[in-house]
Amino acid sequence: MMERLVLVAASGRLRLIALVSRFARDRRGVGAVEFAIVFPILLALYLTSFELTIGYNTYKRASSAAATINDLISKTGSVDKTYLTGMQDVAAAVFAPYSTKGLNLKISGIKIDAQKQAKITWSWDEKNLRPYAVGSAVTVPTRLLVQDSFLIHVELSVPHELLMFMPDVTSSGTKSITIGRDYFFKQRDAETACTNC
Repeated sequence: MMERLVLVAASGRLRLIALVSRFARDRRGVGAVEFAIVFPILLALYLTSFELTIGYNTYKRASSAAATINDLISKTGSVDKTYLTGMQDVAAAVFAPYSTKGLNLKISGIKIDAQKQAKITWSWDEKNLRPYAVGSAVTVPTRLLVQDSFLIHVELSVPHELLMFMPDVTSSGTKSITIGRDYFFKQRDAETACTNC
């Protein structure tokens, strides 16, 4: 009886070794296993590159819109709230086909005096309000601090919705980011005045 038990155990052991050996040599499922491992990585890379491309395109459009608005205003000698309100349409045209819902736009006239002190002479935002007090000091890049000069400052920001938002991937729950740009342009001829800002 004992011999029979040893024989059965040895036989079972041999069958197990044969099964493991056969499993190790079998290559039929390797492709499926590789696909199961590689596919999620490739999908994540694709979605990330798609999201980065759309975000970068929005960033470029924000830069272009801010520069275009600043260029249009710096060519004009006098503006008013109606003219500045039209700059929202300029931004919408640059952003097309993307939405400008939630666009924040601030435009300021900055006078730099003989002591290179920069102060707000007028300001306007998309709500037709004055975001900065007249005469308040403002920080200007050092290279633009030229005595007795005038600058136009445009600040533009727009919320960017993440299209492929995956809530389980981001712990903070971030679903949108704000993309913004600001530009200082020197006035072309004389100071640009805003008659009712």
